[in-house]
Amino acid sequence: MSFSFFFKMLTVIIMSLTTVFSSSSQVKMIGHRGHSMPYPENTAMAFEQAAKHGFAGAETDVRVTSDGVYVTNHNSSVVLKDGTELEIAENTYKELTAQPLKTSKTAKDVYLCTFKEYLEIMRDNDMICFIELKGEFDDGQINEIFTMAGEVYNLEKCILQSFEFDNLVKAHEQFPDLRIMLTYDETDKSYVKCFEYGFSIDASYTVVDEEMVEAFHSRGLEVAAYTANEFFVLSYLKALGVDYVESDLLGGAFA
Repeated sequence: MSFSFFFKMLTVIIMSLTTVFSSSSQVKMIGHRGHSMPYPENTAMAFEQAAKHGFAGAETDVRVTSDGVYVTNHNSSVVLKDGTELEIAENTYKELTAQPLKTSKTAKDVYLCTFKEYLEIMRDNDMICFIELKGEFDDGQINEIFTMAGEVYNLEKCILQSFEFDNLVKAHEQFPDLRIMLTYDETDKSYVKCFEYGFSIDASYTVVDEEMVEAFHSRGLEVAAYTANEFFVLSYLKALGVDYVESDLLGGAFA
């Protein structure tokens, strides 16, 4: 964390001490890849634990296997219990689940989770779905993903995210009422393109500032920030007035 960012954060917190806690209920905490610091990320266990620890929702990353099964995994590959590494796009779901995943976070066996399983857990716990598409998806795949989301759960509880702007445009054309966020970090040059389509933003907390929050809120759009794992960062984001905060650790007790 740079000194300039730390100074900016401290200034905002000090200026906003009188309003931080009175407005805290407006901020919804989202489990980043589920409750992923103590539990294996993007697994059914992590999503279930996010519900138990008071998160309002859970973010997940979606990829597709070689036989067309949508699964939740951040990386393009998985490492199985015996150390075998398999590319998701090059292997079938059966091959990818022939063994449990390799993890040091639990003694229990955990397997690659399907997107459908994720939706079922979110539905059963009335949670918000932050759905990040990893890589480029075609029109047919996007249709399948969000048709499934609507059938298994409820599209009104779903928010699409992606670094790939084309994914967002394709989804908007097919599902015009779907809430959509550009995933954004310090490598991006501009978020102005969001306003043409009415897209919200999911930004790295290091680039969220008052100007960004005002630009989106003045247009009726939402701001999410990732990934806040320290209480003083969460306080800074609350002071700025963001709508959602994604965290690996901080659940409902900090909302």
